[in-house]
Amino acid sequence: MKVILFDIDGTLVRAGGAGRKALARAAEALYGRPGLTEGIDMAGRTDAWICRQVFRRARGRAPSVADFTELRDAYLRRLPGTVRKAVAEGRYVLPAGVKALVRRLAKERDVLLGLGTGNFERGARIKLGPGGLNRFFAFGGFGCDGLDRCRILKTAARRARRLAPGGKLEVFVVGDTPHDVSAGRKAGYTTVAVGTGFAPWKELAASKPDHLARDFKSMGRWLGWFGIASRR
Repeated sequence: MKVILFDIDGTLVRAGGAGRKALARAAEALYGRPGLTEGIDMAGRTDAWICRQVFRRARGRAPSVADFTELRDAYLRRLPGTVRKAVAEGRYVLPAGVKALVRRLAKERDVLLGLGTGNFERGARIKLGPGGLNRFFAFGGFGCDGLDRCRILKTAARRARRLAPGGKLEVFVVGDTPHDVSAGRKAGYTTVAVGTGFAPWKELAASKPDHLARDFKSMGRWLGWFGIASRR
């Protein structure tokens, strides 16, 4: 069974900065300081890591469980609104070809599609909703599963195993940053990097993924990397 784990931000969708805006507003409401997300490189990071960085800026210490929960919940309350605004303003887009590829992969009997993302699960579903992508991804690993992306990916693979209890799993990780590549490699999975997101192309190439593409437009090439015959 092939398990293909997709990152979200910059890979499946570009949400027009909706996540950063929602977190900035949540932090300002809680701590009375604007701009707490400015300068934080969020590409390839987990929501849990980002929330901890924001809290440290605001309070000068690590958050307690209660502190973290308060910021997380405030962020998730604001995210639907910032996503809706991004959609209305045309800033929410799907990279060209990605939905066609996902739809094609979903038809394969020996493929399980999952998410391998730093987003909290609720946030992931909010971001995927306008693109009509949630129905393709029944499981995944999420930012609520840990700070470390490798752990998140392994959690997703364990959940895939519950859906396919017998036989070998061949796991692929698809993402747009070197963090996706390094986490996938550390987990022992095949890595596929795509230049549809926020990482400079040279940095993405230098991370040495198993496969590298600028976009999702070449369906046949992507299917080949996954070991799937292209139907004519």
